[in-house]
Amino acid sequence: MSGHSKWATTKHKKAALDAKRGKLFAKLIKNIEVAARTGGGDPEANPTLYDAIYKAKKSSVPNDNIERARKRGAGEEAGGADWQTIMYEGYAPGGVAVLIECLTDNRNRAASEVRVALTRNGGSLADPGSVSYMFNRKGVIIVPKEGTSEDDVMMAALEAGAEDVNDLGDQFEVVSEAGDLLQVRKALQDAGIDYESAESKFLPTMSVPLDEENARKVFRLLDALEDSDDVQEVYANFDVSDAVLEAIE
Repeated sequence: MSGHSKWATTKHKKAALDAKRGKLFAKLIKNIEVAARTGGGDPEANPTLYDAIYKAKKSSVPNDNIERARKRGAGEEAGGADWQTIMYEGYAPGGVAVLIECLTDNRNRAASEVRVALTRNGGSLADPGSVSYMFNRKGVIIVPKEGTSEDDVMMAALEAGAEDVNDLGDQFEVVSEAGDLLQVRKALQDAGIDYESAESKFLPTMSVPLDEENARKVFRLLDALEDSDDVQEVYANFDVSDAVLEAIE
């Protein structure tokens, strides 16, 4: 079980409650707009859009906001921005590799904010390709434990081609090849299993164990990166023990 998943789960629980809720909403809405622009505005024919809308609804984004973002992306309504996806690579304290996925309408601003967040928090930008080889694109589905069992999740997911089911505490993390995400998600739905999100993510192929001091530094850096409106996702290859995680919390 990767420490990054544990950290992300802890952060996810707080996200709906804390002052960054507006920032989370903005990122989810941006995802919907881009998905509609890339693959069309019909969620039934565009699985990426379907999953973006589903996650937004699970995160309590108002339906009006979701529908307006879908229409902007699909060109049914004016006002859509020219979002570009840019990937930055870097290092965090403790030798941790970081992938920073930006969705921005201003490349210069995004680059500047990423660089400042890294350098002010003990990290550094890396050359393209120097970090990305340590990550693989995977399908990741988050399933709440309430109302289901690990056996049910594993049976449905593994039969549909999932690679792994991890226990995250209050949730299960179902991992598959990125190309198998849709069929695994559908298998869970067909089995009547509720899920929180289904999306394509970068997962590390190797991890760096962190002590409490470096873990605090890494978390501070990741928070600084995610504070940027241009930063959509941050992936890192650290591992943190339960004891260290508890000490920090």
